Amino acid sequence: MSADLGRLLGEVGAVLLDFDGPVCSIFAGYPAPQVAAELVNVLRRRGVDVPPDLASEPDPLEVLRRTGAAGDHGVTRTVEDVLCEAERRAVETAAPTPYGREVIVAARQAGMPVAAVSNNSAGAVTAYLTAHRLAEHVSPVVGRAYAEPGRMKPNPEPILQAVRSLGELAARCVLIGDSLSDIEGARAAGVAVIGYANRPTKVGDFRLARADAVVTSMGEIAAALIDRGSNSAS
Repeated sequence: MSADLGRLLGEVGAVLLDFDGPVCSIFAGYPAPQVAAELVNVLRRRGVDVPPDLASEPDPLEVLRRTGAAGDHGVTRTVEDVLCEAERRAVETAAPTPYGREVIVAARQAGMPVAAVSNNSAGAVTAYLTAHRLAEHVSPVVGRAYAEPGRMKPNPEPILQAVRSLGELAARCVLIGDSLSDIEGARAAGVAVIGYANRPTKVGDFRLARADAVVTSMGEIAAALIDRGSNSAS
């Protein structure tokens, strides 16, 4: 654990967690490219002319984002509904991130509230947390706005919504995320951000994006929070 990480977590009052990555791999058993292909088929059935780059897009959230950008709200709602259902199925076979649970429990034991801020649907996030006996530790759960993909991170709105719900100052919150959109959104919201680099290539990207700290294991964050809790108790 780095001194910077310990200092950062010692200065904040609340933890905001991205879901897919820091908590679990939502599409571990129901691969994201398969879900994306199903969404593309929905577009085709609705008569949408799908360009080749969108047809081969492996990220279902990007398919939704581009659908929303095209401006047909009816089609966007249809894609949203199919994606919500796919996410609810996906959480049944989602793979827990090593030490993700420990981060949540350690934060709560240190007296810090924990919120989830996700570009996945709130229903899917809540279903996962309930199934893994974590729902009582995480509140609020802020998922993506229904059929409004432009409001997903890096838009700071969902992050700020969580901050307001917690009753904390933005400067007293830290977001833990595994994507550049998390870092960009946190910067725009005025909250600190820890980049969880679950692939080696992300380390340099997160540092260039000015994450306040970068870790390659959620275990580093859990250890820092446990230290904070121990220091508070002594």
